Amino acid sequence: MRPMRFVPLAAALAAALGASSASAQNLLALYEAARAQDAAWQSARAQYEANLARADQSRAGILPTANLSSSYSRTQADIVGVPPTPGVSNPNYFGTQNTTLSASQPLYRPANWYTWQQGKRQADLARAQLVVAEQDLIIRISQAYFDVLAAQDTLAFVRAQKTAVGEQLASAKRNFEVGTSTITDTREAQARYDLVVAQEIAADNDLRVKKLALDTLAGTSNVNPVPVASAIELGPPQPDDIEAWVTQAEAASPAVQQARIGLDVAKLETEKARAGHKPTLDLQASYGVIRNINGTSTNPLSPSSTRPTIAQAGLVLNVPIFAGFATQNRVRETLSLEDKAQADLDNARRTVTQNTRAAYLGLVSGQGQVRALEAAEASSQSALDANRLGYQVGVRINIDVLNAQSQLFQTKRDLAQARYNVLLGQLKLRQANGTLVPDDLARLNALVTK
Repeated sequence: MRPMRFVPLAAALAAALGASSASAQNLLALYEAARAQDAAWQSARAQYEANLARADQSRAGILPTANLSSSYSRTQADIVGVPPTPGVSNPNYFGTQNTTLSASQPLYRPANWYTWQQGKRQADLARAQLVVAEQDLIIRISQAYFDVLAAQDTLAFVRAQKTAVGEQLASAKRNFEVGTSTITDTREAQARYDLVVAQEIAADNDLRVKKLALDTLAGTSNVNPVPVASAIELGPPQPDDIEAWVTQAEAASPAVQQARIGLDVAKLETEKARAGHKPTLDLQASYGVIRNINGTSTNPLSPSSTRPTIAQAGLVLNVPIFAGFATQNRVRETLSLEDKAQADLDNARRTVTQNTRAAYLGLVSGQGQVRALEAAEASSQSALDANRLGYQVGVRINIDVLNAQSQLFQTKRDLAQARYNVLLGQLKLRQANGTLVPDDLARLNALVTK
């Protein structure tokens, strides 16, 4: 494939936009800046951390639990016929202090085990969701970057066209003054000049809007992206086989991974619902200390203070017998949700396959469009030169030259946009099949700025 030649516009853009190459930022630097402050990325990152913490909570159901409890109570009892105890000012008050340490270890709780397995899959789901957010950030910053470069090119082309049309207008006026052309040439040139001035205003506003979007994404002001290198070579996608990209998407696409994890979670939910029919077995132990002050209300003649201790340990078996058909209906519900998850997985696979094919074909088509526009640029330049010569010798009129100029600059603008689309298409293809990583952005950055 022939190298994709980029017309150097740095000098023209610097003069037109007041840009300074010393303060320009490359694509990778802007991506790192966006990672540090982009609200959508930060939100996804925080959600990822929250999802991991929630997944870790599921392990609690299979781990032991321990509790320490303490209580104090005071009882007043009027007991008829009981003589007062010597040395006790108020024999009708009895105090009780109770401190208990208890622990429990699940031995057989299948529902809790399935919940733990779901938690591990939820952690995998959180990672896949973070990958989607990362890929989205790469595309958003790249799109904004190339949008600004395309807007700068458009403004530079429009201003160059304005200069060319202005020269043609001045020539038409001079020829009219000396009587070698009609007033029609002057008016046609004036109309075209006024149209280009309107286009310049629109292009300047579009550039301001695109730069504002890039500033917002990068979290800084007056971002000045580094222009693309004057000549780069982009071959066909590697591998140069659309089916290879589709096959790769089955394993790599985070969208497919999320749907597959969703199906796994749904299957585990069904098993957890079926566990409602199964018994549970726990090991429980406790140790308590009770202090009775002034005896007890049921035994006021006991010593003034006692301190019994109670230690217990045992197995607790719970066998479900009937729950009002709640378990059966829960199983029916989860089976339907499992079917839904399977359908979602099939839909995700089809969507990713379609998007991958579309991105691949779009990239190949874009490369072909670039080659066609390069040829059209050369032809348009030749046509303009021929029309200018014909106008000088009188076989072409002014409108022919103006139309040729307009066609040339429109072709230049379309060619620049097509080249940026190809560069962005490389990233979008990898996003479509799920293999886009920051290293791809680093390689593209090195390619276009060297």
